[in-house]
Amino acid sequence: MNSQEFEHIVRAAAGITGQKEFIIIGSQSILGKFPDAPRVLRNSMELDLYPKDHPELADLISGCLGEYSTFHDTFKYYADGVSPATAILPTGWQHRLERFTSENTGGAVAYCLDPVDLAYAKLAAGRPKDIGYVVDLIRHRLIKPSALAGLIGQTEDSALREVLNERWQVVQAKKTPQDSPTIVSGIETPRGQSLGHPSSHNGAK
Repeated sequence: MNSQEFEHIVRAAAGITGQKEFIIIGSQSILGKFPDAPRVLRNSMELDLYPKDHPELADLISGCLGEYSTFHDTFKYYADGVSPATAILPTGWQHRLERFTSENTGGAVAYCLDPVDLAYAKLAAGRPKDIGYVVDLIRHRLIKPSALAGLIGQTEDSALREVLNERWQVVQAKKTPQDSPTIVSGIETPRGQSLGHPSSHNGAK
């Protein structure tokens, strides 16, 4: 999914529900802060969202813009109307939401998960693709590992905290030597990247 497709879904959801504010969860919430995020983080053609003030209207979104709908058949991307309980999120996530709006959203506003909260939700989901997504967030330096570890440590539910810690260990084990940063004259850069050839990914620094 790209930012234009993201904007189109938000605009269409606003038109269908009559709402102007939406909460975006799931992998494509990364587009709120990083519209040009690396392609590996934008592989999904599904946008998970619900109206901020009337989440009960999410079913309307799924019915009109969801998978196998005419919208999906026409544009090859789709929306999934979800509920506030769909994702397991850390304390305070609402205060870190990334506000996104543009002329292409038709006045609608998308509140997207902060990338570190997205990573937390992915760890909580725990599927192989979710673990891989967290690894890629770190590899492309879109989140700080210490920030995610901090959120895990603040988890009040001890059983959930234990599960998250176990999955965090899996993420760390998947990191390869080339993922480690190199310090060059006091400047931290990804290993193998010269200072004269910065990464082409916006926000990856």
